[in-house]
Amino acid sequence: MVKQERAARTRHALIRAAATVFAEEGFVTASLSTISRRAGVSNGALHFHFANKHLLAEAVEAEAAEAVRRITEAAQARQGGSCLQSVVDATHELMGSLAHDSVVRGGFELAGALTPRAQASPRTRWQHWVEDTLRRAEHSGALAQGVSGADGAHVIVAATAGFEVLGGQDPSWLSRQTITGFWEVLLPRLADCRDLDALVCAGSQRPGAVPPREPPPREPPPRERSAQVSPDR
Repeated sequence: MVKQERAARTRHALIRAAATVFAEEGFVTASLSTISRRAGVSNGALHFHFANKHLLAEAVEAEAAEAVRRITEAAQARQGGSCLQSVVDATHELMGSLAHDSVVRGGFELAGALTPRAQASPRTRWQHWVEDTLRRAEHSGALAQGVSGADGAHVIVAATAGFEVLGGQDPSWLSRQTITGFWEVLLPRLADCRDLDALVCAGSQRPGAVPPREPPPREPPPRERSAQVSPDR
């Protein structure tokens, strides 16, 4: 049990270090030795958990996609029937995570670097959730007359992708003030006028309230390495 917990902590540290290095240096130029040094582990420990840089990048993306899932599911559960408020809340929380969580930031910045992918990227997961939620908003009559769920989703996904990219250079693009201003412009054109007064452009949650990060998963038994001893110290 102790060895499993130590292995899980090492793996989690490697993923966070990799996300930071990928964001700073880019996937192509980032080296495994830099990542292991940033994580405070040996190169041997890194290779025990990840055979190559591509697999490490996939792990970063997977954790970022899982963070998107937690954010969207929490926003949807809080709002119940209000599709648009759940999108507003999730947008604020996602931008906050991009500003403060290196794994989420690194996972989004890996878009385009990994081909093919073993799983959906965090951008794709976000896009699909927004599209599905806006589709449900349209079917429930929550959108303004003449506005389709597909058109609304396109605007939101494109805008949040822009905030993400611009926020990499200037964090103010990810601020609550910027995202609130975006919704103040968009919601009067997107939402049915009967629902507009009930929608909160600044988000219905207090600033900085994001779903807690789940503990790192336990390390799965390495395939074909049953006799190998972990170099973790």
